[in-house]
Amino acid sequence: MRNSDTPLLIVLVLVIIGGATAWYFKDTLFPEPEPAPMASAPAPVEPEEELGPRHPMPDVQTSPETDRNLVPLPPLDDSDAYFLLEIGSAFGTAIESLLTREFVIDRLVTTVDNLPRGELSEKIRPVGRLGEPFATDTDGGDTILLGIASYSRYDALVAQLYYADVDTVYDIYQRYYPLFQKSYERLGYPDAYFNDRLVEVIDHLLATPKPGGPIYLVRPNVLYEFADPDLEALSSGQKLLLRMGPDNAATIKRMLEKFRSQLMAG
Repeated sequence: MRNSDTPLLIVLVLVIIGGATAWYFKDTLFPEPEPAPMASAPAPVEPEEELGPRHPMPDVQTSPETDRNLVPLPPLDDSDAYFLLEIGSAFGTAIESLLTREFVIDRLVTTVDNLPRGELSEKIRPVGRLGEPFATDTDGGDTILLGIASYSRYDALVAQLYYADVDTVYDIYQRYYPLFQKSYERLGYPDAYFNDRLVEVIDHLLATPKPGGPIYLVRPNVLYEFADPDLEALSSGQKLLLRMGPDNAATIKRMLEKFRSQLMAG
């Protein structure tokens, strides 16, 4: 497993989601992929023949008074300070401080797009590392387990996200959606829609399997791997949920379901 973490929670629930739901963790469980340029993306898929987005985002509804006080969205490349200020105002500096200072929306979009895939490059992660290092448990012998020592690292973050106002998360996402869409087009999808991709990714994360028993690890070389080949073959986003532990994963799934309901209702 790799040696750093990025809260997927913040990517999916807090900011776009995401809190993250977030977002992209990495630690010593997974080998480090070759760094990819920030703007890189998988080869664009041929667009489906459809008239528009499957899950269109509604326009932001405001009153004349709100219109007078609402600051227009900045250009995508100048949006970092504005977006971080929104996150800080809504969720406090403890959450806002976890995010990177540059290319925030680009990193979020790239991370979300890559969560259903096998690996995430450290270069695109939108948030910093968890304070506590990765740790394993044992069964009293030589067997290595993914257990309380690892799960507890995520407890405080998940608790913060648990109390996040989903309506506020959605309002921020809706307001900044034009910038998310522009970033997605720039990533290599000029004829696709980020909100459609976000719903797909949420569904993928919700489909993360629940292990029927303890999660065993092996260490064939320097890095840890899941002993179960079916778990090792899961995507980076689904592995993240497993590393959080069953209770934290269940909490995040409930948040994702609520956010998905907002997206579909919109």
